[in-house]
Amino acid sequence: MTHNVTDPKKIVVAALYKFVRLPDFRELREKLVQICDKQSLKGTLLLAEEGINGTIAGGREGIDNFLCFLRKDPRFSDIEHKESYMYEMPFYRMKVRLKKELVTMGIPDTDPNQLSGSKVDYKQWNELICDPEVFVIDTRNEYEYEIGTFKNAISPHTKTFREFPEFVNKAMNTNKHKKVAMFCTGGIRCEKATNYLMKQGFEEVYHLNGGILKYLEEVRKETRNEARKEDFQEENLWEGDCFVFDGRVSVDKNLEQGNYEQCFACRMPLSKDDLQSDKYEKGISCHHCIDSLTDEKYARVSERQRQVELAEKRQQQHIGLSLQPGKTD
Repeated sequence: MTHNVTDPKKIVVAALYKFVRLPDFRELREKLVQICDKQSLKGTLLLAEEGINGTIAGGREGIDNFLCFLRKDPRFSDIEHKESYMYEMPFYRMKVRLKKELVTMGIPDTDPNQLSGSKVDYKQWNELICDPEVFVIDTRNEYEYEIGTFKNAISPHTKTFREFPEFVNKAMNTNKHKKVAMFCTGGIRCEKATNYLMKQGFEEVYHLNGGILKYLEEVRKETRNEARKEDFQEENLWEGDCFVFDGRVSVDKNLEQGNYEQCFACRMPLSKDDLQSDKYEKGISCHHCIDSLTDEKYARVSERQRQVELAEKRQQQHIGLSLQPGKTD
């Protein structure tokens, strides 16, 4: 499948996932490693018995060839992906990892293929989140919510997705929350989250198809015409930046690289103001993690930062520079 991309940026960033039974996921790994290597792609792909999830980046032809290869497998023939574009490669290596769960909620027998909420596109989504009777949940973690979210969305205040069921059990009930709408970065967390809610008796459950990234992509396509700039502002109800799991750290509502950097020690996104804090030390600590920084870890990350700076002086890339948190969505 070939796309006509007029965007001048040469690097295509493609995010994808699908829940599908893969009893041969271990054998599939080697095939994906080979095709990614052949097409000079970088990024992270996760494989589990329940499906595939990940983000990859490369040239237009390489991404198209990878997707073509993947869709030749009948199990992935209808897999969807989200795209954004960059001038520079946001990853430093290619990893294809085997996992027990694509996103870890820790609830056995969670199968979105058997039961999940209703998927809605961006126009339906805008109507939902503007309805005062709809309980809108950002299923991402608190640090993601803090830098950007949708209008009227609430945060479950989770540090990991494992905590989401506890939030549901403590903060929600079927009598009060008749309509529930959920979203996440790429859509995968919501598929599991809707499965859990429906098993708890919530009947009218919706989730944003393709997540925030697909929403931003669709709104941008719909309002690309220069004469419709005002429409874009009216249609796009996203507020702030969206955290992404690669070297960009975040993207704005135009899918351009955002204004955040990332702390190497704790992986938290940092604003320009955070970088001015006396608790921030480049490559070593920030206000989120300085209080938990042991002497041993301080020595380790200090040495790592020294090696990075030496590599920069030699105009070489230090492989430890990677800001990838090691997971996607």
